[in-house]
Amino acid sequence: MGKLLIVGTIAFDEIETPFGKTGKILGGAATFIGLAASQFKVEAGVVSVVGEDLPQAYLDILKDRQIDISGVDIVPGGKTFYWKGKYHNDLNSRDTLVTELNTLAEFDPIVPDDFKDADVVMLGNLHPNIQLRVIEQMAKRPKLTVLDTMNFWMDNTWDELIHVIKLIDVITINDEEARQLTKEHSLVRAAAKIQEMGPKYVVIKKGEHGALLFHKENIFFAPALPLEEVFDPTGAGDTFAGGFSGYLAQVENISFESMKNAIIQGSNLASFCVERFGTERMLELNSDEVEKRLLQFKELTQFNIELT
Repeated sequence: MGKLLIVGTIAFDEIETPFGKTGKILGGAATFIGLAASQFKVEAGVVSVVGEDLPQAYLDILKDRQIDISGVDIVPGGKTFYWKGKYHNDLNSRDTLVTELNTLAEFDPIVPDDFKDADVVMLGNLHPNIQLRVIEQMAKRPKLTVLDTMNFWMDNTWDELIHVIKLIDVITINDEEARQLTKEHSLVRAAAKIQEMGPKYVVIKKGEHGALLFHKENIFFAPALPLEEVFDPTGAGDTFAGGFSGYLAQVENISFESMKNAIIQGSNLASFCVERFGTERMLELNSDEVEKRLLQFKELTQFNIELT
């Protein structure tokens, strides 16, 4: 059983889509990554920060799924990170209405001793300096360090981000961010440039159009499973990251072939996440459902071709 360290936010989200809206509900990158990773046989731990206003029941959700929360800092009198957003009719774009960093503004991540030797480190979407601080605390270089980031950090912390990117093995970003990072329109050229920056593997997420994996001259494409209904895209990218990193920690194999399987595992779990608001669908997900949908992915992507 591999060991997985997850770094990211545990947050309050408030979401509005064409299908309805919520009050404050459980969200955050570390939450979605952890829930996805809990589908695998891994020893997982979370490093995050919350305020006293976060219900203990939310932390118990992770704990009940055998996710170590000793690295979650509960700030006395503090308030938990809060995000409010509204999705447009196509669900591919959204407006951020409110962002309150609260305790996240002064977050100094402390990696528990039990996870300083983690095999896989999943660095959720955070300030590059926080991601760097975690890397510096590891007792040895992990077998795999995965970094998720976004255009906000490219706009505001370019130098810090480029420094962290040099130190990691896998980067996961969307197609727009890949183009911004490299000034290349072609995703093939963009991926090649990103590999020159440091990462051996580049994962470019294309939302409802699937995901691309690049390693040297090798390219793999995984489609997204066509769904009858997409209810709320919040957390889908983090769920993908949790499935990707959780699978690789379980198999303890970081070959290109394993990466391809990890992409499918991540896409599979993300397809569940979008079916309800927030974490609702992930909280009721069972292994039989996961396996059944994996078979759908297999049928979607496998075919015989006759070469003449």
